[in-house]
Amino acid sequence: MNLLDAIIYPFQRPKPPTARTAMGFFTDTTLCIGCKACEVACKQWNQIPAGGLQWTGKSYDNTLTLSAITWRHVNFIEQFAGDQRDTSVGAKPAVPASAGYFPAEDTDRSVLEQLLREPKSGRWLMMSDVCKHCAQAPCQLACPTGAIISNEFHNVYIQNDICNGCGYCVAACPFGVITRSSLDGHAHKCTLCFDRQRDGMEPACAKACPTDSIQFGSIEELRERARKRVEELHTRGQADAYLYGADATSEYPPLHAFFLLLDRPSLYGLPERPHLPQLDLLPDYIRMTLGMILTIAAVVVTLVSQSHGF
Repeated sequence: MNLLDAIIYPFQRPKPPTARTAMGFFTDTTLCIGCKACEVACKQWNQIPAGGLQWTGKSYDNTLTLSAITWRHVNFIEQFAGDQRDTSVGAKPAVPASAGYFPAEDTDRSVLEQLLREPKSGRWLMMSDVCKHCAQAPCQLACPTGAIISNEFHNVYIQNDICNGCGYCVAACPFGVITRSSLDGHAHKCTLCFDRQRDGMEPACAKACPTDSIQFGSIEELRERARKRVEELHTRGQADAYLYGADATSEYPPLHAFFLLLDRPSLYGLPERPHLPQLDLLPDYIRMTLGMILTIAAVVVTLVSQSHGF
């Protein structure tokens, strides 16, 4: 390296990596069994501290929310209207005669078999939550140091060596994904296993999921697969199935980690209608612009008046 190159080198920007196919997650909550294999795989691969090892009183949820040390969070929602069966010792479950589940000759079947086949009084809703990797990420727009970037796979990635811990991204995220670590003060979240993707491997959580509730692939392929899945569920009578975040809305761009849900988003801890927080600053931009115009006008009037001796 000659002297000129040595002088210029610190000021040169490296060539950006070649853009690759946009990759992401499709999470089908109808297939989630709440096993938490995704949580464990995420922590193991990324060497994240355990945390959340306490009784919360929130069903089987011991982590409660996404955080700097929980990049995958399995949400448990219990929807039970109450059990009206006689649970006293020796009692057999009451099955309505009109139900037609058991013919007369089957009255001696085991209690367990009857319990398995009787009408259910409720349901479980489970969802493995993660960073949404927004196509137009508010956290990236809010970051003052350029620590948050969209990498070659179109995933939102935090460069922790550049993060200064200001917390602007924490406030900007409408999904409450990003938090700062108490250990280093920097912001942390899911990287969509960027290191594994570069080596042609799928993220650890998707690989560990035993039911394919978490599916990884190109965004376009996942959206097509998700729409077919919704149609399949509708055909099977699950009319309340729908996609959350697969497509852009009038208030928010599409998500690169989207979900198939069976109930309102708020029950899963998701905003009903996410929107870009930067849009809330529009009135401030208007006031600032008007203030600048009035200031310039006042300066011009003052200079003109002085030039004419008024």
